[in-house]
Amino acid sequence: MPKQTLLVRESLFTIHSLDPETNIPSSVLNSPLFFLGKTEDELSIVVPDSVDVPSLDSDEGWRALELLGPLHLSMVGIMAQIGEVLASAKVAIFVVSTFDTDFFLVKDDKLKDAVSALKKAGYSVNEDV
Repeated sequence: MPKQTLLVRESLFTIHSLDPETNIPSSVLNSPLFFLGKTEDELSIVVPDSVDVPSLDSDEGWRALELLGPLHLSMVGIMAQIGEVLASAKVAIFVVSTFDTDFFLVKDDKLKDAVSALKKAGYSVNEDV
């Protein structure tokens, strides 16, 4: 099977941590792209850095590499293979998924390392930013 193509998203992203009982701000719900994750202990929100979120903690300066899909849910090992490439290049990742695809977030200052490692491993990376 050929290796996948990833798209470098233009926007910077911020990962926010909130109390799990916090209502999701309307600024998040009105954002063109956002990700939510909730456990008994926290609510995590990932949004473009232009979106204001009053959070307990946050980590700014992430870039998104979107795995171009749609991908079938029966496909095995794609996330692990890309994660292995990035780990070997010493690039930390924060991964979020949708029904159709995955987004690999990397720190902006490690984006060039990530793209270089992915290309060297045979992945196509569209950098139209």
